[in-house]
Amino acid sequence: MDILAAFSIAWTSLKANKMRSFLTALGIIIGVGAVIIMVSLSQGATSTITDRISSMGSNLLMVMPGGSRGPVRGTAVAQLTKEDAEAIARLPMVKNVAPEATSQLTVAAGNSTWQATVSGTQPQWQDIRNWKLAKGVFFTAEDTEQVAQVAVLGQTVVDNLYSGGQDPLGTTVRINGIDFTVIGVLEKKGSGGMGGDQDNYVYMPLTTAQQRLMGVNTIRLINVQAVSAEMVPVMKESVTTLMRQRHRLATKAEDDFRIMDMSELLTTVEDTTRIMTFLLGGIAGVSLIVGGIGIMNIMLVSVTERTREIGIRMAVGATTRAILTQFLIEALLLSLIGGLIGVALGWGGTALLGWLAGWSMKVVPWLIGLALGFAMTIGLFFGYYPARKAAHSNPIDALRFE
Repeated sequence: MDILAAFSIAWTSLKANKMRSFLTALGIIIGVGAVIIMVSLSQGATSTITDRISSMGSNLLMVMPGGSRGPVRGTAVAQLTKEDAEAIARLPMVKNVAPEATSQLTVAAGNSTWQATVSGTQPQWQDIRNWKLAKGVFFTAEDTEQVAQVAVLGQTVVDNLYSGGQDPLGTTVRINGIDFTVIGVLEKKGSGGMGGDQDNYVYMPLTTAQQRLMGVNTIRLINVQAVSAEMVPVMKESVTTLMRQRHRLATKAEDDFRIMDMSELLTTVEDTTRIMTFLLGGIAGVSLIVGGIGIMNIMLVSVTERTREIGIRMAVGATTRAILTQFLIEALLLSLIGGLIGVALGWGGTALLGWLAGWSMKVVPWLIGLALGFAMTIGLFFGYYPARKAAHSNPIDALRFE
């Protein structure tokens, strides 16, 4: 049988019952649209989270005080020091090290004030985080040695302290009554991988933050960057061994520090979101199954209505295979039309939802192909039984049918 002729007959049959055809395809339309919207939401969330984690630095470990169980009540928590960071920096697989001492403080400029995180660190921090400057410069090792009162601002701090659009470079900000000269402004980076606004920070030399603002010689964390991604596991073991030696921990004693591997965190997030993608896609896919059942139901009705037509075609020489192909093509065409409309609905719904809710939505090409392919498979699967029933009709009984 000519395939083009079969498609033409199928199209004519579907047009003869427009409303019924549309209602039959509605299950497929809703199913495909729901799959695209749900999976796009999951893909967008995955992309956003991984981008945020990646923005914190590549090949990165973060060493923090406190064991895996957290601080024990009534016991002192071991602290990290600048000397710990210097010892880690001497390991052969380490590329950069930047300790940080942070505190939530009020920053003032002119008549404006703003609550921000003040972070004392070292110049290597900018290389670890791969964070470019929008204007100005970052502080230097010389600034650290001289305990210079200089500061580099994040965009959120700039937006709130200089709302009139003034250029912050060269101006003075006050923190705890001490003046700091603004020498640089960082580019906007957005939320971090562990939450929080990465742009709501004021960065200054570590010595300045410790001696002039915080009055401490301890640090909150140590950023450690490996020379390559392959060396991160080796570096993690070496840092663990070194820190245990420096903190004089007994062989069976638990670590009094924690090491966060950003690559492991990224892998965990990707695995979790992949599961969520399958779960959301599966829930939406139930609509496609329901749509397939609707196709089978209507095709059975169509076979019954066209029994006499089937008998006539078989009487003039139509083969069983030709009848089977004809009804399969009708089911396929019905699911294909529903799938295409569902793709358009899903794509539009994704854009609308992203715009209204401000969510990150990501429609990937393979998702369109998967949704259409699954819809057509559902149509063929549920259309086979009615098609087979039509193909195996008795011509004599079919001709007698009224």
